[in-house]
Amino acid sequence: MTETPIDRREFLGRCTRAGLSVAAAGALGFGFYDSRGPDGLSDAGASVKIPDFSIPDMKGELCIARGTAQGMDRAATVRAAFEALGGMKAFVKPGERVLLKVNAAFASPPTLGATSHPDLVAAVVRLCLDAGASRVTITDNPINDPASCFALTGIDAAARLAGAEVVVPREALFERFTVEGGRLIRDWPVLYAPLARSDRIIGLAPVKDHHRSGASMTLKNWYGLLGGRRNIFHQDIHTIIQELAMMIRPTVVVLDGTQSMLTNGPTGGSLSDLKPTGTLIVSTDPVAADAVGAELLGRTAADLPYIAKSERAGAGTADYRSLNPKEIQVS
Repeated sequence: MTETPIDRREFLGRCTRAGLSVAAAGALGFGFYDSRGPDGLSDAGASVKIPDFSIPDMKGELCIARGTAQGMDRAATVRAAFEALGGMKAFVKPGERVLLKVNAAFASPPTLGATSHPDLVAAVVRLCLDAGASRVTITDNPINDPASCFALTGIDAAARLAGAEVVVPREALFERFTVEGGRLIRDWPVLYAPLARSDRIIGLAPVKDHHRSGASMTLKNWYGLLGGRRNIFHQDIHTIIQELAMMIRPTVVVLDGTQSMLTNGPTGGSLSDLKPTGTLIVSTDPVAADAVGAELLGRTAADLPYIAKSERAGAGTADYRSLNPKEIQVS
């Protein structure tokens, strides 16, 4: 497929030849462009507010845990990373409701690295419950059929077994939302109900290449909270990621670079797309987390324009070394 505009008939033909549904191809940003584009969106009807889930006393916290990727235990590693930052109890207080925004975008097995790994999801659920969370909820608005995505990625079974509730998106859970000072997210449907029912939000994302933005990590992960014909935003991918960073101020993010998808992202499809990189990042600064992740992909923060744009929007710092990260070695 091509990134230049083509007519709808040609686009449909290419979808068929590639074995993609129109929805999946469009959501990935391939081919046919919505002629209306993202400009000229109104504010009419936008009414909800999304709270700031961050903890003022925990700003700028960053732990980089490194190990041997081939034998790296995600559960043990994420536990050690949180312990280095004061434990999950520093982020989740007894009685609080926690939302885990995972990446469940594709109906693919966890071995392909395109989605949040179920072992990591289960481990973070348990850490939250052990810290006293009254409820842990898992959600995402996948590109493919949501129920199939949660099932085939292993996230649904792992989350439920660990004691979490899985919220599969449906129309009633979305509300119109406008990012203050934004240009793209204006009167746009957002998966709001799980946000409104939570006191804390944790983002869990894998390290992946992305054919448009250059990378898909913690900041791009919030894209899964958007509804509607969100493929139009791929025309201005770095700005939409910036606005997502303005929309969600997380409690903490977890970036899984146990293995990283170096090519053919964000879907991958082959083990040859992956490289063992043996790193897991936990941070209250998603911009810094993505800057670390960029290096796992063999890039720099400067190679990913959305990082600088998110930094200018006040979402964090690209100079992650300035945060004096805690670097730990795990077996």
